[in-house]
Amino acid sequence: MLGKRLISFLKSTPTSQLSSSGKSVEEAKTKSWGRKAVSATLICLTGGVALSALDDLAIYHGCSSKAMEKASKNQAIIDAIGEPIARGPWYNASLAVAHKRHSVSCTFPVSGPQGTGIFQLKAVRNGDDTWFSFLRSRDWEILIMEALLHVPTNEEKQQTFRISLSDNFSAPACKACTDCQFQESESKGEVQSQTS
Repeated sequence: MLGKRLISFLKSTPTSQLSSSGKSVEEAKTKSWGRKAVSATLICLTGGVALSALDDLAIYHGCSSKAMEKASKNQAIIDAIGEPIARGPWYNASLAVAHKRHSVSCTFPVSGPQGTGIFQLKAVRNGDDTWFSFLRSRDWEILIMEALLHVPTNEEKQQTFRISLSDNFSAPACKACTDCQFQESESKGEVQSQTS
């Protein structure tokens, strides 16, 4: 009996239910269109958020892979936490992107047989942005990278190391801008000659 009622309820059309209750078909079409518009908007919004999350995950994977490659070649890090160095889970990482996703600041946990740590880096990428740039792997250039490593000892204290991996970058030498000083002195001379 319950099955027959359910079948008869499913077979009845919305228009017949509406006409029996006194509502017009036009009102039903308007409500139907509004529901479809809201549904489409929510689907588009959800898709955009999902694509942004996938793009952030690709950025994190590219940057952290480059950092892990760089750290595996650093003897000080290997001596401190040992080999192999394993990257921690992505959900414990911090990622900040800027300048239309051309620069990134990333912090993520690492671990080794002798200790744990956190890698912090700032990186930039060159290249163009397209609609489907998240499908390609990106080549990130690490500008600044530090490792904060915690190594337990036999005593109750832990040893903490800070290792900078960006020491191989030399800062450009500071030079005074002679052109600007020369232009300023000329403009002051012109102002003085105009006032006299």
